[in-house]
Parts: sequence; structure tokens; C-alpha cells
Amino acid sequence: MKAEIRTAAVITVASVLGGVLLGLLWWWLAPHVPLVGDEVDKSWVVYLKDSEGEQAIGVDGTFALLGLAFGLVSAVVVFLLRRRGGVPVVVALGLGGLLGSWLAWRLGVWLGPESDVLAHAQSVGKGVTFSAPLKLSAKGALLAWPFAGLLAHLGLTALFGPRDPEAPYPQA
Repeated sequence: MKAEIRTAAVITVASVLGGVLLGLLWWWLAPHVPLVGDEVDKSWVVYLKDSEGEQAIGVDGTFALLGLAFGLVSAVVVFLLRRRGGVPVVVALGLGGLLGSWLAWRLGVWLGPESDVLAHAQSVGKGVTFSAPLKLSAKGALLAWPFAGLLAHLGLTALFGPRDPEAPYPQA
């Protein structure tokens, strides 16, 4: 049991460190939402430059797709390194994926454009296009990595994992 818990701790830490890579990829690959500032009645307002643009949903979709890919890769790696399942391994895969997603989200927001939109609009000037802060509107995307990892690991274990010995049929 101690060996399984040690393995689970390694899987959790590796997944959390993988969250740094996910956050960097999200920051790099996510579309930028263009905003424009304007001064109306001596106060600043900020508008979407393209009111029908799909960049905002693309930010969430990029995070979710990257999370699915990271879940699949982490499940394959865990399965290849440890052919059989086990409760600690599966819990570590889910928990590590969730913590890795959370770290990726916070890192992407931290690295993204400035979060004070009004101050940024004032600094760039009236009518100048700038990028909105990187944010995750669909918080359910944080679950993409752990769910993909758990489902992929379950499938790999069911298809290729060791089988339990079957009891012989009683003789009549």
C-alpha cells in the first residue's frame, strides 16, 4: 500500500507540474478578444471591437481542448508506467488533473493581458484596439483534464489491463 501511495503522490505532483505547461499553451494559443476604449461624457467606457466575434468562447474552448489532450496523455503515460489500476492511482490522476487545470487557469490569467481594462483603455488612448484579459468564463472547462484522464485510464485498463483469474466451474 505504501508503494501505491508513493506512486499516487508522484502522479499528482507530475500532473500539477503539467498544469504549468497547460497554462503556458493556453496563454499562447487562446484567441485575443479585441476591445476598444472611448470617452463618453468625461468617463471611459470599453466595448468589444467586434460585437459578433467568437474569440471569447474560443478562449474557453481552447482551454477545454487542451485539457482533454492533457487528460488523454496523462492517462496513457500513467497506464504505460503502471499497467494495473488501483484506487490511489485513479484518485491521483483525477486530483492531479484538477489541480493542474486550476494552476493552468491561474497562470494563464496572470500571464495574460492587463486585468484593469479601464486603466489599460485610458493608457492606450481613445479608439485604439487592445486585448481583453485572459479569463475562463466556463469554469466547467477545469474538469476537462480530470474527466478525460479518468475515462481514458478506465478504457485502457479495461481493454489492456491484467485480468482477474476466473474461478473454475464446479463439477456436477
